[in-house]
Amino acid sequence: MVQCSHPDRMSPGLMGGAVTQQAAVAGFIGLGTMGSALSARLLAAGYQVSGYDINPARLAAHAGRGGEAAGSPADAAARADVVVTSLPSASALLEVAAGEAGLASGPRRDLVVIETSTLPVAVKRQARDALAGSGAVLLDCPLSGTGGQALAGNVVAYLSGPADAKARALPVLRACTRGVHDLGEFGNGSAVKFIANLLVAIHNAAAAEALVLAERAGLDLAAVLTAVADGAGSSDMFKVRGPAMAAADYSGPGMATEMFAKDLDIIAGFARETGTPTPLFALASSFYAAALAQGHAEDDTACVHAVLRGLAGR
Repeated sequence: MVQCSHPDRMSPGLMGGAVTQQAAVAGFIGLGTMGSALSARLLAAGYQVSGYDINPARLAAHAGRGGEAAGSPADAAARADVVVTSLPSASALLEVAAGEAGLASGPRRDLVVIETSTLPVAVKRQARDALAGSGAVLLDCPLSGTGGQALAGNVVAYLSGPADAKARALPVLRACTRGVHDLGEFGNGSAVKFIANLLVAIHNAAAAEALVLAERAGLDLAAVLTAVADGAGSSDMFKVRGPAMAAADYSGPGMATEMFAKDLDIIAGFARETGTPTPLFALASSFYAAALAQGHAEDDTACVHAVLRGLAGR
């Protein structure tokens, strides 16, 4: 657990720790794999969570966990000072921010919105500007980690935006993450997330390649997982996804390949905008494209192992 010596003080760099704030109300919009895990962490920390999702089954599951089912984004924010959004697309964010019954139409004019999705910065700025007209402040705060890690509270927040709003958002973020990095001005959080996900894409493909090599060499994969994870060649992706790859079971609650492909497109665009060559990322991306073409859209991204295994004739 990351510790912070002054838990109520904002400072640059790393801020961590979890706090329980009894009877506080948080809004939550987007109750998919990541959103349901984060909202469950808030409920466990003592928050009342007013949640909204366009999928009735997700709303019902949220209510089953002890949350309140809201009828719209504005309804989810009606009693909350802080709202978290976890959304799959740019169009979803803009609809939640400025659509009919969106956050901009709500009664709260001092709302802080923690936007945790991985989306282009230009889209987040558009949502930020739409909300500013209603007095709300949107923070750019993508998260690093999978849905499974979020269930355990093992994700990190990359927070960026105005200082006052960040201070108000911090208790909520502490309750559902293991650490918060204050990265300064709006948009920096997403930029760091793009860099982090570039590494995730490469490390995940590298883990798959290593385990295919181990299998072809006739090694005991359980022993390989234990030995490599204990040495310099390990990575979080090797530890998190290695067991699924070794078992050739890609159905776990991580990141669907179809969703990650969206992130890969965003990262590629970010690299083009900055004029940065990313040859390792480009090569790794080709394996995710192949996984999609081979029918793994809904599987966890560990399925790049299946692509590499196929190249090896297995």
